[in-house]
Amino acid sequence: MQSIMTERLTIGYDAKRIVRNGTGLGSYGRTLVNDLAALDAFDLRLYAPDEGQTQLRSQIVGRSNVAFCYPRHARTALGKALWRSHGIVKQLVRDGVQLYHGLSGELPTGISEAGIQTVVTIHDLIFMRHPEYYKRADVKIYTKKFFNTLKEADRIVAISECTKRDICQLGDIDPRRVSVVYQSCAKRFAEVPDSTKMWQVRDKYELPDRYVLSVGTIEERKNVLLAVKALHHLPDDVSLVIVGRQTPYSDHVHEYVLEHRMHSRVQMLHNVPDDDLPALYRMADAFVYPSRYEGFGIPIIEAISQGLPVVACTGSCLEEAGGPDSLYVNPDDPQAMANALQQVLYGAAGREQRIERSQHYIARFQNSDAAQQMVDVYNSITMT
Repeated sequence: MQSIMTERLTIGYDAKRIVRNGTGLGSYGRTLVNDLAALDAFDLRLYAPDEGQTQLRSQIVGRSNVAFCYPRHARTALGKALWRSHGIVKQLVRDGVQLYHGLSGELPTGISEAGIQTVVTIHDLIFMRHPEYYKRADVKIYTKKFFNTLKEADRIVAISECTKRDICQLGDIDPRRVSVVYQSCAKRFAEVPDSTKMWQVRDKYELPDRYVLSVGTIEERKNVLLAVKALHHLPDDVSLVIVGRQTPYSDHVHEYVLEHRMHSRVQMLHNVPDDDLPALYRMADAFVYPSRYEGFGIPIIEAISQGLPVVACTGSCLEEAGGPDSLYVNPDDPQAMANALQQVLYGAAGREQRIERSQHYIARFQNSDAAQQMVDVYNSITMT
């Protein structure tokens, strides 16, 4: 492992998702920034179009080497969008930023011409692999941004080997330009919630005695209906608790639940605070992640950190996240999903050993390791 660079750089970060997104890209940015800030090796400047949500912004630990930066004159949505894609470059130059990291697959136009070195994290290219899950106009916009970003970036970070393969194949990029740095899991998921918190969460959501948990936006690509259908083949006392943002697909799932009279066994929870998630994980029998395609799958790491066995689907990168002791099934086979869940519910032979080995596997995603790997990426640019 390389040592931390001795020259103190001023690094800018695209912080739009940090202050606006509760999960996904927002969690990635907040976790990475907090871990890098703790190293106290850089001055970090977080560039956001506005202050966003206080509860999200406040998750960035207050340190002397971290500061939020906002546009001086952009007030409208269009003005903020133009600032983020173009106008920010002048502000970065004024602020003495030497390296800029686009945390959500984008870089502002003209940043390389301004002499600022760049890193971009690309989480997935699902809009190119599976355009059927997106509006046609959005696919065109995202694809254009992807190729523009490739032109600006000095270094590309992929959050999985699967995403790296997609970048190289779909972007015709030399693999040597792409570094894989796995997404780390927030430290709170490694802490066992106390019994009082767990009882509060159980009462708050009126949770069933036994349940399998699923966490993630309730959308078609995430394929949670597979887990619902698997309940037909599981013991009657096992329920499914689905946590995630509501979309039109949620209505489709709800209709299936009503049609098959499964309302007593399926519970959908929306707008769940981050503070409640560890307890929701900890009290479950198992975790299910039936997504058809992901860039990585951080909820799998969160679940394993909280002591759960995992069942996921084949077809993308989920085996990278869950390791060899999680189970993986065809995303169109409810019976296979049920059979796999039977192998990891409480009382199943080898369940505890499976969990222990999985926890050993995810040690590679520890926060300090991910931060140090990102430092090495920065080093590879600034020290050449």
